Amino acid sequence: MKYLSVLIVTLIFTSSCSGLQKTTENQKNVTVEVVEMTETSKLVDVKIDNPIESKNNNKLNDSSDYILKTKKLHDNVYVIKITSHEKWQELLQSHVSDIGNVNYNGIQRDKKKLKEYITYLSKNLPTEEWMKTQKLAYWINAYNALTVDLILRNYPTKSIKDIKDPWDQRLWKFGDTWQNLNDIEHKILRNMDEPRIHFAIVCASVSCPKLQNEAFTASNLDAQLTKATKEFLADSTKNELSKDQIKISKIFKWFKKDFEQSGSLIDFLNQYSDITISESAKKSYTDYNWDLND
Repeated sequence: MKYLSVLIVTLIFTSSCSGLQKTTENQKNVTVEVVEMTETSKLVDVKIDNPIESKNNNKLNDSSDYILKTKKLHDNVYVIKITSHEKWQELLQSHVSDIGNVNYNGIQRDKKKLKEYITYLSKNLPTEEWMKTQKLAYWINAYNALTVDLILRNYPTKSIKDIKDPWDQRLWKFGDTWQNLNDIEHKILRNMDEPRIHFAIVCASVSCPKLQNEAFTASNLDAQLTKATKEFLADSTKNELSKDQIKISKIFKWFKKDFEQSGSLIDFLNQYSDITISESAKKSYTDYNWDLND
Protein backbone atom coordinates (compact mmCIF):
# COMPACT_ATOMS: atom_id res chain seq x y z
CA MET A 1 0.00 0.00 0.00
CA LYS A 2 1.48 3.32 -1.02
CA TYR A 3 1.08 6.08 1.59
CA LEU A 4 1.11 9.70 0.57
CA SER A 5 1.66 11.06 4.07
CA VAL A 6 1.01 10.35 7.74
CA LEU A 7 -1.28 12.74 9.60
CA ILE A 8 -2.15 13.32 13.25
CA VAL A 9 -5.73 14.62 13.48
CA THR A 10 -8.67 14.81 15.84
CA LEU A 11 -11.27 12.17 15.11
CA ILE A 12 -14.86 12.62 16.38
CA PHE A 13 -17.02 9.52 16.50
CA THR A 14 -19.10 7.05 18.43
CA SER A 15 -19.22 3.38 17.63
CA SER A 16 -22.40 1.62 16.58
CA CYS A 17 -23.36 -1.61 14.89
CA SER A 18 -23.87 0.23 11.61
CA GLY A 19 -20.46 1.88 11.58
CA LEU A 20 -19.13 5.23 12.79
CA GLN A 21 -21.67 7.95 13.53
CA LYS A 22 -21.03 11.70 13.61
CA THR A 23 -21.13 13.36 17.03
CA THR A 24 -19.65 16.26 18.94
CA GLU A 25 -18.48 14.12 21.85
CA ASN A 26 -15.73 11.60 22.59
CA GLN A 27 -12.91 13.43 20.81
CA LYS A 28 -9.86 11.23 20.38
CA ASN A 29 -6.47 11.79 18.83
CA VAL A 30 -5.80 9.21 16.16
CA THR A 31 -3.22 8.47 13.54
CA VAL A 32 -4.49 8.74 9.98
CA GLU A 33 -2.68 7.70 6.85
CA VAL A 34 -3.65 9.13 3.47
CA VAL A 35 -3.72 6.75 0.53
CA GLU A 36 -4.45 7.08 -3.14
CA MET A 37 -7.94 6.37 -4.47
CA THR A 38 -6.71 3.23 -6.21
CA GLU A 39 -7.22 1.25 -3.00
CA THR A 40 -10.22 -1.11 -3.09
CA SER A 41 -10.63 -2.20 0.52
CA LYS A 42 -13.96 -1.93 2.36
CA LEU A 43 -14.38 1.45 4.01
CA VAL A 44 -16.37 3.18 6.74
CA ASP A 45 -17.44 6.80 7.13
CA VAL A 46 -15.61 9.07 9.54
CA LYS A 47 -15.77 12.73 10.54
CA ILE A 48 -12.49 14.60 10.93
CA ASP A 49 -12.03 18.20 12.04
CA ASN A 50 -10.79 20.60 9.35
CA PRO A 51 -8.28 21.75 8.49
CA ILE A 52 -6.37 18.51 8.20
CA GLU A 53 -2.70 19.15 8.82
CA SER A 54 0.42 17.05 8.54
CA LYS A 55 3.07 16.71 11.22
CA ASN A 56 4.93 19.68 9.78
CA ASN A 57 1.71 21.76 9.95
CA ASN A 58 1.19 21.87 6.17
CA LYS A 59 -2.42 21.67 5.08
CA LEU A 60 -3.35 19.22 2.36
CA ASN A 61 -3.55 20.74 -1.11
CA ASP A 62 -6.79 22.70 -1.52
CA SER A 63 -7.42 20.92 -4.81
CA SER A 64 -7.99 17.67 -2.92
CA ASP A 65 -11.36 16.59 -1.57
CA TYR A 66 -10.08 15.36 1.74
CA ILE A 67 -12.39 12.86 3.37
CA LEU A 68 -14.19 10.56 1.00
CA LYS A 69 -13.63 7.17 2.54
CA THR A 70 -11.71 5.66 5.42
CA LYS A 71 -10.59 2.21 6.40
CA LYS A 72 -10.02 1.21 10.00
CA LEU A 73 -6.67 -0.52 10.37
CA HIS A 74 -6.79 -1.06 14.14
CA ASP A 75 -7.78 0.91 17.24
CA ASN A 76 -7.56 4.66 16.61
CA VAL A 77 -5.74 4.18 13.30
CA TYR A 78 -7.59 4.88 10.05
CA VAL A 79 -6.74 5.14 6.39
CA ILE A 80 -8.24 8.06 4.50
CA LYS A 81 -8.78 7.89 0.74
CA ILE A 82 -8.82 11.20 -1.08
CA THR A 83 -9.81 12.35 -4.54
CA SER A 84 -7.26 14.80 -5.81
CA HIS A 85 -8.02 17.34 -8.51
CA GLU A 86 -4.42 18.52 -8.38
CA LYS A 87 -3.54 17.74 -12.00
CA TRP A 88 -6.62 19.62 -13.21
CA GLN A 89 -5.74 22.50 -10.88
CA GLU A 90 -2.23 22.66 -12.35
CA LEU A 91 -3.58 22.74 -15.91
CA LEU A 92 -6.08 25.48 -15.10
CA GLN A 93 -3.51 27.61 -13.29
CA SER A 94 -1.05 27.26 -16.16
CA HIS A 95 -3.33 27.68 -19.17
CA VAL A 96 -6.48 29.62 -18.17
CA SER A 97 -6.40 33.38 -17.59
CA ASP A 98 -8.19 35.22 -14.82
CA ILE A 99 -10.90 36.25 -17.29
CA GLY A 100 -11.37 32.68 -18.51
CA ASN A 101 -9.46 32.69 -21.79
CA VAL A 102 -8.12 29.21 -22.47
CA ASN A 103 -4.70 28.60 -24.02
CA TYR A 104 -5.54 25.42 -25.93
CA ASN A 105 -2.08 25.32 -27.53
CA GLY A 106 -0.58 25.24 -24.05
CA ILE A 107 -2.90 22.48 -22.87
CA GLN A 108 -2.12 20.57 -26.07
CA ARG A 109 1.55 20.58 -25.03
CA ASP A 110 0.43 19.46 -21.56
CA LYS A 111 -2.00 16.88 -22.90
CA LYS A 112 -0.40 14.00 -21.02
CA LYS A 113 -1.40 15.58 -17.71
CA LEU A 114 -4.99 16.06 -18.93
CA LYS A 115 -5.17 12.43 -20.05
CA GLU A 116 -3.82 11.26 -16.69
CA TYR A 117 -6.44 13.32 -14.84
CA ILE A 118 -9.32 11.97 -16.95
CA THR A 119 -8.03 8.41 -16.48
CA TYR A 120 -7.81 9.01 -12.74
CA LEU A 121 -11.43 10.21 -12.61
CA SER A 122 -12.61 7.31 -14.73
CA LYS A 123 -11.17 4.83 -12.24
CA ASN A 124 -12.51 6.58 -9.14
CA LEU A 125 -16.22 7.11 -9.71
CA PRO A 126 -18.44 8.59 -6.98
CA THR A 127 -20.30 6.09 -4.83
CA GLU A 128 -23.46 6.36 -2.75
CA GLU A 129 -21.36 7.15 0.31
CA TRP A 130 -20.01 10.37 -1.20
CA MET A 131 -21.53 13.62 0.02
CA LYS A 132 -23.43 15.78 -2.46
CA THR A 133 -20.70 18.41 -2.49
CA GLN A 134 -18.11 15.76 -3.36
CA LYS A 135 -20.22 14.44 -6.23
CA LEU A 136 -20.87 17.93 -7.56
CA ALA A 137 -17.20 18.89 -7.49
CA TYR A 138 -16.25 15.62 -9.17
CA TRP A 139 -18.76 15.93 -12.03
CA ILE A 140 -18.22 19.66 -12.60
CA ASN A 141 -14.48 19.11 -12.94
CA ALA A 142 -15.09 16.05 -15.12
CA TYR A 143 -17.43 17.94 -17.45
CA ASN A 144 -14.96 20.79 -17.91
CA ALA A 145 -11.95 18.51 -18.38
CA LEU A 146 -13.81 16.40 -20.95
CA THR A 147 -14.92 19.53 -22.81
CA VAL A 148 -11.32 20.68 -23.04
CA ASP A 149 -10.33 17.19 -24.20
CA LEU A 150 -13.06 17.28 -26.87
CA ILE A 151 -11.71 20.59 -28.18
CA LEU A 152 -8.16 19.24 -28.28
CA ARG A 153 -9.30 16.16 -30.22
CA ASN A 154 -10.57 18.54 -32.90
CA TYR A 155 -8.08 21.37 -32.56
CA PRO A 156 -7.68 23.78 -34.20
CA THR A 157 -11.37 24.67 -34.37
CA LYS A 158 -13.17 28.00 -34.27
CA SER A 159 -16.20 26.72 -32.36
CA ILE A 160 -17.39 23.68 -30.46
CA LYS A 161 -20.38 23.71 -32.79
CA ASP A 162 -18.06 22.99 -35.73
CA ILE A 163 -17.55 19.55 -34.17
CA LYS A 164 -20.09 16.92 -35.15
CA ASP A 165 -22.46 16.11 -32.27
CA PRO A 166 -20.07 17.52 -29.65
CA TRP A 167 -22.28 16.84 -26.66
CA ASP A 168 -23.37 13.36 -27.76
CA GLN A 169 -20.02 11.73 -28.56
CA ARG A 170 -19.27 8.93 -26.09
CA LEU A 171 -15.49 9.24 -25.96
CA TRP A 172 -14.70 8.55 -22.32
CA LYS A 173 -15.24 5.31 -20.42
CA PHE A 174 -16.00 5.85 -16.72
CA GLY A 175 -16.29 2.49 -15.03
CA ASP A 176 -18.50 0.41 -17.34
CA THR A 177 -20.19 3.42 -18.98
CA TRP A 178 -19.12 5.41 -22.01
CA GLN A 179 -19.92 8.99 -21.02
CA ASN A 180 -20.87 11.98 -23.09
CA LEU A 181 -21.27 15.61 -22.06
CA ASN A 182 -25.05 15.62 -22.41
CA ASP A 183 -25.49 12.77 -19.94
CA ILE A 184 -23.18 14.36 -17.39
CA GLU A 185 -25.02 17.67 -17.59
CA HIS A 186 -28.63 16.56 -17.92
CA LYS A 187 -28.76 13.15 -16.21
CA ILE A 188 -26.28 13.74 -13.42
CA LEU A 189 -25.61 17.40 -12.60
CA ARG A 190 -29.06 18.83 -13.28
CA ASN A 191 -30.60 16.10 -11.12
CA MET A 192 -28.66 17.32 -8.09
CA ASP A 193 -30.86 20.39 -7.53
CA GLU A 194 -28.07 22.94 -7.73
CA PRO A 195 -28.84 25.56 -10.42
CA ARG A 196 -25.49 27.29 -9.96
CA ILE A 197 -23.82 24.43 -11.82
CA HIS A 198 -24.81 26.28 -15.01
CA PHE A 199 -22.15 28.89 -14.19
CA ALA A 200 -19.51 26.31 -13.33
CA ILE A 201 -19.67 23.98 -16.33
CA VAL A 202 -18.29 25.47 -19.52
CA CYS A 203 -19.09 24.81 -23.18
CA ALA A 204 -15.81 26.27 -24.50
CA SER A 205 -17.57 29.29 -25.98
CA VAL A 206 -17.38 33.06 -25.55
CA SER A 207 -20.94 33.39 -24.21
CA CYS A 208 -20.55 30.52 -21.75
CA PRO A 209 -19.55 31.24 -18.18
CA LYS A 210 -15.81 31.58 -17.94
CA LEU A 211 -13.70 28.54 -17.16
CA GLN A 212 -12.50 29.18 -13.63
CA ASN A 213 -8.74 28.81 -13.28
CA GLU A 214 -9.08 26.61 -10.21
CA ALA A 215 -10.53 23.18 -9.67
CA PHE A 216 -13.83 22.85 -7.81
CA THR A 217 -13.56 21.07 -4.46
CA ALA A 218 -16.15 19.86 -1.97
CA SER A 219 -14.66 21.90 0.85
CA ASN A 220 -14.96 25.17 -1.09
CA LEU A 221 -17.85 24.36 -3.38
CA ASP A 222 -20.50 26.75 -2.09
CA ALA A 223 -18.15 29.73 -2.21
CA GLN A 224 -16.88 28.72 -5.65
CA LEU A 225 -20.39 28.35 -7.09
CA THR A 226 -21.46 31.68 -5.62
CA LYS A 227 -18.37 33.38 -7.05
CA ALA A 228 -18.96 31.88 -10.50
CA THR A 229 -22.63 32.91 -10.47
CA LYS A 230 -21.93 36.48 -9.37
CA GLU A 231 -19.15 36.88 -11.92
CA PHE A 232 -21.38 35.67 -14.72
CA LEU A 233 -24.22 38.03 -13.81
CA ALA A 234 -21.83 40.96 -13.44
CA ASP A 235 -20.35 40.39 -16.92
CA SER A 236 -22.01 43.05 -19.07
CA THR A 237 -21.10 41.16 -22.26
CA LYS A 238 -23.43 38.38 -21.13
CA ASN A 239 -26.07 40.15 -19.03
CA GLU A 240 -27.39 43.71 -18.83
CA LEU A 241 -29.30 44.26 -15.60
CA SER A 242 -31.30 47.18 -14.31
CA LYS A 243 -34.26 47.58 -12.00
CA ASP A 244 -36.92 47.67 -14.72
CA GLN A 245 -35.27 45.93 -17.67
CA ILE A 246 -32.97 42.94 -18.08
CA LYS A 247 -31.22 41.48 -21.10
CA ILE A 248 -29.89 38.14 -19.97
CA SER A 249 -28.06 35.09 -21.25
CA LYS A 250 -30.05 32.40 -23.03
CA ILE A 251 -28.84 30.04 -20.33
CA PHE A 252 -31.70 31.44 -18.25
CA LYS A 253 -34.11 30.56 -21.07
CA TRP A 254 -32.79 27.08 -21.79
CA PHE A 255 -32.75 26.05 -18.13
CA LYS A 256 -35.58 28.20 -16.77
CA LYS A 257 -37.02 25.39 -14.61
CA ASP A 258 -33.70 24.94 -12.84
CA PHE A 259 -33.68 28.58 -11.73
CA GLU A 260 -37.29 28.51 -10.55
CA GLN A 261 -36.95 25.65 -8.07
CA SER A 262 -37.28 27.97 -5.07
CA GLY A 263 -39.08 30.97 -6.55
CA SER A 264 -39.10 33.06 -9.69
CA LEU A 265 -36.20 33.70 -12.05
CA ILE A 266 -36.07 37.26 -10.73
CA ASP A 267 -35.76 35.88 -7.20
CA PHE A 268 -32.75 33.86 -8.30
CA LEU A 269 -31.12 36.80 -10.07
CA ASN A 270 -31.60 39.06 -7.06
CA GLN A 271 -29.73 36.59 -4.84
CA TYR A 272 -26.54 37.09 -6.84
CA SER A 273 -26.88 40.48 -8.54
CA ASP A 274 -25.66 43.79 -7.16
CA ILE A 275 -28.79 45.36 -8.67
CA THR A 276 -32.25 44.72 -7.26
CA ILE A 277 -34.49 43.78 -10.18
CA SER A 278 -38.23 44.37 -10.13
CA GLU A 279 -40.53 41.37 -10.58
CA SER A 280 -42.20 43.33 -13.39
CA ALA A 281 -38.94 44.06 -15.23
CA LYS A 282 -39.03 43.65 -18.99
CA LYS A 283 -36.97 40.67 -20.11
CA SER A 284 -35.06 39.86 -23.29
CA TYR A 285 -32.11 37.63 -24.17
CA THR A 286 -28.64 38.30 -25.55
CA ASP A 287 -27.34 36.62 -28.69
CA TYR A 288 -25.19 33.60 -27.88
CA ASN A 289 -21.64 33.68 -29.22
CA TRP A 290 -20.37 30.16 -29.86
CA ASP A 291 -16.84 31.24 -30.85
CA LEU A 292 -14.10 29.37 -29.01
CA ASN A 293 -13.19 30.78 -25.60
CA ASP A 294 -9.53 31.30 -26.42
